[in-house]
Amino acid sequence: MALALFRKAELAPLPDIEAASLRSDRFRLEREGDWRRLEAIVTALEKNRLRRISDEDLLALPVLYRHTASSLAVARETSLDAGTLAYLESLVRRAWFQVYGPRTSLLGWLRRFLGGDWSAAVRSLWLELCVALAAMVAGTVVGWLLVARDSDWYYALVPGEFADARRPGAGREVLADALQGTQGSGEGLTVFAAYLFSNNTAVSILAFALGFAFGVPTLLLLVYNTAILGAMLWLFFDAGLGWEFVAWLSVHGTTELLAILLAGAAGIHIGRTMAFPGDRSVLAAASASGRRAALVMAGVVLMLAIAGLLEGYARQLVEAPPARGAIGFAMLAFWIAWFALAGRERRGAG
Repeated sequence: MALALFRKAELAPLPDIEAASLRSDRFRLEREGDWRRLEAIVTALEKNRLRRISDEDLLALPVLYRHTASSLAVARETSLDAGTLAYLESLVRRAWFQVYGPRTSLLGWLRRFLGGDWSAAVRSLWLELCVALAAMVAGTVVGWLLVARDSDWYYALVPGEFADARRPGAGREVLADALQGTQGSGEGLTVFAAYLFSNNTAVSILAFALGFAFGVPTLLLLVYNTAILGAMLWLFFDAGLGWEFVAWLSVHGTTELLAILLAGAAGIHIGRTMAFPGDRSVLAAASASGRRAALVMAGVVLMLAIAGLLEGYARQLVEAPPARGAIGFAMLAFWIAWFALAGRERRGAG
């Protein structure tokens, strides 16, 4: 009799074990589809295969992560089987790293930046680019017309360091000599390139930063800086050296002016978004536009570094106007092609 009671007590927990196992299986079957989908997305991200992830899956990633984290909490609370717990803990940890953790290295960010993120950000500012370009063209025309009407405007517009020998009344030979290259030491050219890079970067950053005042100071700065260009264009065209000056300027100017155009467009974008935030608050609108504009400005710094090298080396060492013009307009064609085409095939594949 005692043996029978012992066996009965020993067999009693079996229904409870079976019920627990059944609950675990049912719990897993109901949610396993989301877990597997999350695991596939996380695995693709870990292997840097972003192109294989659809936009729908990327948008679903945070939701899937939260659902899986909730499943893990339920699994711990109800003491589900150890295999399910271990799987969920590993998956949630990997997914957290992809959702909230640092998802890329500097090299990976740079590859995506140059591979399409920068050019896509530039293309998204097409309206601001048109406005900034109109301001720069207007400034050039105004500078030309002012100096053509009264040469004293030249001294009001052009800074003293740029108006040494290049001033109204200077002879053609003096102006032509100012366009000649410098066969100086490499150290001197390096210092000159560093100075130009620093100066142009300051102008571009100022054009960008002034955008927070609703973009109006940015437009004025673009007009003023290109008025200087207009004044100098008039000076050299009036002396019969227009093509030589354009070739001299284009070596670095196509890259430099395009960088300043981008910086101005980024500033105008922030100002326009703050002035017309839509349904968002002003701070929220400024934050969203600031992230896009910052991406453009990162590329502007790169362009200005290249412009500084071209101005400090190529323009000083290459003297023939056709060669200078070829360098400058080849750089312009390169940048236009880059911004128009880079990253389009990647977005199309996604």
